[in-house]
Amino acid sequence: MMLLHRAHLSLAVAWWLLLIGRGLLPALLAVAMGTLIGAVERQSDLLEPLILLGSFFVLVQVLPPLHLVVSKNLGDHVGCLLYDRLSETCVRPEGMGHLEHAEVTNDLAMARDFDLGISGPPLSISMDFIASGLVELCAGLVACAILAAYAWWAPLVLGGAWISTHYLLRESGVWRDRNTETVRNAQRHADYAYKIAVNPPASKEIRLFGLASWIVDRFRSHRRRLHDLRWEATRLREQPVIWSLLVVLGANAIVFTFMAIDVASNELGLDRMVTFASLAFTTSMIAFGGLSWALDSAAAPAGATMRLRRSMYDIGSLQNGTHASNTQPKRDICFRNVSFKYPTGEKTILEDLDLSIPAGSSLAIVGQNGAGKTTLAKLLCRLYDPTKGSIEIDGMDLCDWDLTTWRSRITAVFQDFVRYELTLRDNVDPSGQATDEIVLRALEQAGASNLTSLDTTLSKAYANGIDLSGGQWQRIALARALCARYCGAGIVLLDEPTAQLDVRGEREIFGRILQETRDITTILISHRFSTVRQVDRICVLEHGRVMEEGSHEALMQRNGRYRTMFDLQASRFTEGEPGLALDVLD
Repeated sequence: MMLLHRAHLSLAVAWWLLLIGRGLLPALLAVAMGTLIGAVERQSDLLEPLILLGSFFVLVQVLPPLHLVVSKNLGDHVGCLLYDRLSETCVRPEGMGHLEHAEVTNDLAMARDFDLGISGPPLSISMDFIASGLVELCAGLVACAILAAYAWWAPLVLGGAWISTHYLLRESGVWRDRNTETVRNAQRHADYAYKIAVNPPASKEIRLFGLASWIVDRFRSHRRRLHDLRWEATRLREQPVIWSLLVVLGANAIVFTFMAIDVASNELGLDRMVTFASLAFTTSMIAFGGLSWALDSAAAPAGATMRLRRSMYDIGSLQNGTHASNTQPKRDICFRNVSFKYPTGEKTILEDLDLSIPAGSSLAIVGQNGAGKTTLAKLLCRLYDPTKGSIEIDGMDLCDWDLTTWRSRITAVFQDFVRYELTLRDNVDPSGQATDEIVLRALEQAGASNLTSLDTTLSKAYANGIDLSGGQWQRIALARALCARYCGAGIVLLDEPTAQLDVRGEREIFGRILQETRDITTILISHRFSTVRQVDRICVLEHGRVMEEGSHEALMQRNGRYRTMFDLQASRFTEGEPGLALDVLD
């Protein structure tokens, strides 16, 4: 409820005013009805009582639909506020460990998908449920308070009985097993199956391998399991229901028995009897209902977002230094005794790694999958900090650099580069700092100058938009890195940058990239030796350590691990197409 006024102040005020007005109307309607009956008994003028009763009756009909519209709009605004906070929470921490941390996975799923109707009703619907529940509670309390005009003890007996149902049935109002491992697994599996079914990337394989029925059945089974767990956790317990009925029936019997006695003894007139009887009926609106469930359903995403705000900053924050330099590294980049393991992992990825990269040179890092190549790249980009050891830039610890300044000096192409559903220009220059001439130059050097115009949207989801092949997208990712280099980046980091290109195209493009980055530091991670051999130095990484280091010729003469990998890859080309082997490996 504290988020309502932050989401939209005027709507929140209107929502509360309408809620209070609707809460007062049932009691006022009962009083107006008694006033009209009294006027009839006394044969007084009926105009004013009729106007009063008619006004309340019209308001009873008019206010609910108005409240519904306000609730929907306010719910949408609260949803937007939560999404804004979630977006800020995810992107503000300097590192990225918070996005890969198992402890925040469930809260992140709840906060991310709450308005899709997967884990509960969207807030635009929940707000109406909450409003209806609060109106009933308010109406019951007001009626109970006015009932004191009949007898001081009546509100205590009748109101106390209905309020007791909230306590007796408390376990039915909250999904108390929301955070059990069983529930989390069911939610996670159901969400995963749903996303596979509705997201385009998986559509080809689903159809090719005939997985449509399997996906639907998997989603249904996990959602059914989730609903069963929810019902088991929120079902009405038989014993509390029996006690609630006995308490409520007893309280009503007492109040209405005394009313009957007072009517029979002429101590309670017809007009007052109708009023107090109506108020007694209205008091039942205090009873346990859907309010607790609606509040719990709506509060879950808000609570998850608030928890994420604290936990993600704790997990993903990095030390931000004060050193700010616009110059490129002048001497070297040194990894000194660097060890690293991911926050939620047990395996050490890098262990006592020492590596020196002279400024202005090109270095290739090769090794088997899992050797720690991409992790090394993440550390250099300061997406994580080393568990032990340090990374030094011209002798200064990278942690002492201002993060914004450092990241403006480095550009990278990762294996999982982003395909923005934006124009070609915005894909190459997302920051918008480059001129069209620079963008076109980057596209030309990446071999993507003839793809389409700069203003074409790269997504078929938009009118006149187009989609590209994997190799074309990879060229655009390379153009993005070159564009950043032209705008001042002093380090270019390429993690499998041409994996989706043919070997001839890869060699040609990487030759251009080396030419364009010849005066700055270039680091290449690749499995293809046709590309690797073009750099100044090669580092062989294995089990998180540097096993060999040197030029291509020196490593070939050493007959070590690099020579073994090179010969193995060359033999595959030779067996398939000898001419191609000479072309790409010579």
